[in-house]
Amino acid sequence: MDYKDLFLSMHPDFFKTERIRNIPADDSYAEMVMDLKDFSVDAVKTECPDYITFGIYDGPMEPLLKAIDEVDDDWGQYYGKKNPAFCAFDRDRIVSFCLIEDMGTYNGLKIGGPGCVGTVPEYRKLGIGLKMVNLATLDLQRRGYDISYIHYTHVDRWYAKLGYKTVLRWGCNGFI
Repeated sequence: MDYKDLFLSMHPDFFKTERIRNIPADDSYAEMVMDLKDFSVDAVKTECPDYITFGIYDGPMEPLLKAIDEVDDDWGQYYGKKNPAFCAFDRDRIVSFCLIEDMGTYNGLKIGGPGCVGTVPEYRKLGIGLKMVNLATLDLQRRGYDISYIHYTHVDRWYAKLGYKTVLRWGCNGFI
């Protein structure tokens, strides 16, 4: 697969945007993929506290936006539109979240992925986020996606624990 072509088909003019051009020159980010035909949720052991539950969020936006704001106050704009949110819960509280993004098709393959992934600070380092992304990847597989795609990340080692592979690196001046 031509990953540069895939990237540019999903994000035309990406490197022309002011936000990307203003990234510090020494910063770099990864694009990652996982072929879902080979995915097994049990292939990687992910542990977190037993009281944490997971699923698609179908409640009011306010509690979700509150959790998002604890992680990145710019991400709320991406939630509540066409893509569902997959979350981790401590009883009724949202403690971790990600979008299940539909990124379209490429060469007949249905592309989607978890995006804007975050865990509220007091619940970090418990394995919740990793398990949530593993289960969100399973959700993508069940929805019929062929490829799970991670866009614009600097935590590629973290995603690699689940089997995601880095296919591109880029910075403010384009592909590296």
